[in-house]
Amino acid sequence: MLAVELIRECSARDRSSPNQIHRTVRRLVTRAKEHVPVESVLCDREFDSKRVYQTLSNFDVNYLIPKRITSSEREVIDQMEEDDREVAVESASVHVEAGSHPMRFLYVPSTSGEGTTVFATNLRVGPDEAETFCQRYSRRWQIENEYKSIKGDFLAKTSSKDYRVRLFYFVFAVLLYNIWRLTDFLLKAGVDGEMDYAPVLTAGECVEIVASALIPPD
Repeated sequence: MLAVELIRECSARDRSSPNQIHRTVRRLVTRAKEHVPVESVLCDREFDSKRVYQTLSNFDVNYLIPKRITSSEREVIDQMEEDDREVAVESASVHVEAGSHPMRFLYVPSTSGEGTTVFATNLRVGPDEAETFCQRYSRRWQIENEYKSIKGDFLAKTSSKDYRVRLFYFVFAVLLYNIWRLTDFLLKAGVDGEMDYAPVLTAGECVEIVASALIPPD
């Protein structure tokens, strides 16, 4: 985990401007690029936004983002069903204040086996390769596992409604998660063998080691 960004939600009575997701993306990618090269970005459907598309294009990175199904996409899907097609590619373009760029909408069979999923990308992808290309989105399963581990193994329970307390607990859990993954990596690097994703040091063992160092013995 390279960065944590606080998302602010504003009520109608709040005079400050609400968070704009493309600005969050810009801050996160900027911070990530300080540590690692960023070539491709896979976002979930919450990031489906023209401004997000353009923000990522301005960083000169590739993106693959599932799109919300609106009436326009529904018309294309209905036409695909009439033509008995499972895959379609639509050329499009983004025009916002921050710039413009060509992109594509990829219509492919849903991995759940029902219906059609639509993805947005700025890469040149044709109908023959669209379905295979979109399968790379399944690589995000590691991200989902990371969140499950942070919340299940490292996040302390609290009933506080103070966002500062809750944010501190989450950031501290992320730090513990990073310590665990780094320690596990160093242990694997210190022995001969394949660098497998499965950890040799469990999350529970890592928590016990950190706790023994932080909490003085009686």
